[in-house]
Amino acid sequence: MTETLAIVGAGRVGRALGRRLRELGWKIGAVVTRNEPSARRAVRFIGAGTALSSMSRRILQSTCILIATPDAAVASVADELSRIGGEELKGHVILHTSGALDSMVLEEVKAQGAAVGSMHPLQTFNGVTVPPLEGKVFAIEGDAQAVRKARKIARAVGAAPSPIEATNKPLYHAAGALAAGHALVVVESAIQLLMALGTKRSEAMRALLPMTKQVLQNYERLGMKAAWTGPLARGDYEVIAKHLAALQDYSAEYYEAYDALNRLAEKILPRDGQSNSERKAVAYGAHSSRADRSNKLKLVSIGGKG
Repeated sequence: MTETLAIVGAGRVGRALGRRLRELGWKIGAVVTRNEPSARRAVRFIGAGTALSSMSRRILQSTCILIATPDAAVASVADELSRIGGEELKGHVILHTSGALDSMVLEEVKAQGAAVGSMHPLQTFNGVTVPPLEGKVFAIEGDAQAVRKARKIARAVGAAPSPIEATNKPLYHAAGALAAGHALVVVESAIQLLMALGTKRSEAMRALLPMTKQVLQNYERLGMKAAWTGPLARGDYEVIAKHLAALQDYSAEYYEAYDALNRLAEKILPRDGQSNSERKAVAYGAHSSRADRSNKLKLVSIGGKG
């Protein structure tokens, strides 16, 4: 029996999953986005489907409905599906792809008899191509029938379905944000620092990206301790103080971010040959000196530099 799928919110994730499932023989039904041009673009990318610019009963022709909208819209989509589908939703499986929300956000359609769940691919999507999904984690929770369907989708695309407790989803998603989006922020901030010194962007990328890649390769192959590098790894707080003084003059946001990252690293990345009590003593002294500078920075920010 051919699997049928409707997609509501065909952005990066919805388009990518739709295209991959279409290639695997799934029948794509309604593809709903905010306007007709974007719906048509989504259908072209997926290679099948009926482009719709608003919710319609045509969505109900598919037995599985995938909600791939931004988080803020998931509940309203569920409400609208409940309104237009009513008791006809019984027997349907409705999944959303949010990383932070659990299946309770779909309670309105569940009340109509639909099986509900969440299925989040722990993967970045660029909107241009379908990324490799083989081996990637798909975090799944929800009703038994919905979980079975989500696992079937994950395994079909070569991914690894992974159960998750609904209450754990925000922390799980925060981990993904740190490892992907926030990692990019750190690299881009470093590149912009060099650009502020007159370095061209291409040269700054050429200087910094190989170092970032090498650290991650070392982390993957050799582990955390072997990969950790820099002044904090050596306990060189005088260098860190110089960094903070320079960043204080450059940007309050850079200063605070660098300070926060150092404090986090001090907590989670212990150095070889140093006891916990020694680490805490050194960290406290370093933090105290940074706090003094931070107070001065706040006074400057409030009163201005004049």
